Amino acid sequence: MIKPFNLAKTILFFTVFVFACTAPENQASQNNESAQTGLTWEEASSRDYGYDEDELREMERFIVDSSNTTGIVVIIDGKMVLNYGDIEELSYLASCRKSILAMLYGKYVENGTIDLNKTLAELGMDDVQGLMDIEKQATIDHLITARSGVYHPASNSGDNSADAPPRGSQTPGTYLLYNNWDFNAAGAVFEQETGINIYDALRDDLAIPLGMQDFDRSAQRKSGDTTRSRNKAYHIWLSTRDMAKIGQLMLNDGNWNGKQIISKEWANKIRSLVTPVEEMNPLRFRDRDFGYGYMWWIWDGDKHLPDYEGAYTAMGAVGQYISVIPKHNMVVAHKTKAEYRRRTSWGTYQKILDRIVTNKD
Repeated sequence: MIKPFNLAKTILFFTVFVFACTAPENQASQNNESAQTGLTWEEASSRDYGYDEDELREMERFIVDSSNTTGIVVIIDGKMVLNYGDIEELSYLASCRKSILAMLYGKYVENGTIDLNKTLAELGMDDVQGLMDIEKQATIDHLITARSGVYHPASNSGDNSADAPPRGSQTPGTYLLYNNWDFNAAGAVFEQETGINIYDALRDDLAIPLGMQDFDRSAQRKSGDTTRSRNKAYHIWLSTRDMAKIGQLMLNDGNWNGKQIISKEWANKIRSLVTPVEEMNPLRFRDRDFGYGYMWWIWDGDKHLPDYEGAYTAMGAVGQYISVIPKHNMVVAHKTKAEYRRRTSWGTYQKILDRIVTNKD
């Protein structure tokens, strides 16, 4: 067994757990603010998964010296094999929210509540600067694949809108740009078409069925400058160990303990490649490892290691990632707490991830 390390008065845990569905404990009703269901992570042995103490110490040194990581959870074969830092603390997730919204869409698309082919014109969507006629031809499907061609300012920053072509220059569906206007509008459309607040759907459709241990409905809140756009950003507050449950659900094709939370077909759809790396925009994105699906980033191209075949990830500013590595039946949830006022870049996280993946037998 690997023992806890203590460096610079910060307790850094690489411990080993097995996921177990225990008896419910403090079960929350849908009217309560939390969603604790007693589904806990229990201890096991790391050596069963090919990690030895020297490798873990080297990995820990890299994390401490080279990153601003505040929490990691590594799950293999449905078991929590490694964890680091504070994995229970609720904190702000940035763009990982988009991948989670893609999951929430599935139920309502498949029961006919949301029609992905509806246009913004048919939805009655507009914004503070007004939308052009060509922009109103964008569909919901275009919004959730970042291909709307709408370059109206978003209510929040953190996208590639500075690289946007002139408004009205791109036919909807033909050009990807990672633009928060699309994602925020997708949230507004979800609420308009379903009549359900995103955070209530998050609680009822994911947090409670997955037995999230730390979810708190009252911690969730939207933000944004409504003088720029009427569509606010729907940021999400989760713990690292509950982020891992999001990834595990995707790895399980939408199934959780024998219950289909989202359909296998929808899970396959949203992690499928819509925009390959050679079509990414701006052009510098074509020299990276990722294409784009339905608000999930998909490893693509010939640069990534064979270990990442079929892999996909949610990613957010500051250093929040939920990575699913099917070849190793693995999920990695990583967080740098936003309030920490530091960040862990994708490049640094990729080096951590490579160590986690390649040290596994």
